[in-house]
Amino acid sequence: MSKKQAKRKKPELDTTTTFANMNIEGFKWYDPTLEKRLKDKQMGVVPPKVTRREYRQMVRGAFAAMLPILLGFVAIFGAIWLFAYLWLS
Repeated sequence: MSKKQAKRKKPELDTTTTFANMNIEGFKWYDPTLEKRLKDKQMGVVPPKVTRREYRQMVRGAFAAMLPILLGFVAIFGAIWLFAYLWLS
């Protein structure tokens, strides 16, 4: 055996790479929020700080966006009920 072969170092093993998700429900190290936190960390997402007033305005805006659809469903249901009432009476 030559000296060059004796000095050659073995490659270090990569012990940090995983090929499967090891966060499995039932194990003692299971963390249900881990996937979301890792995804947010990779994307650089910082959760916004929302005040109570801003939250209420967002909810009010969501309801305002849904209101025309809800009124349309109510109007169609009412028209169908009216036609059925007139037809069957």
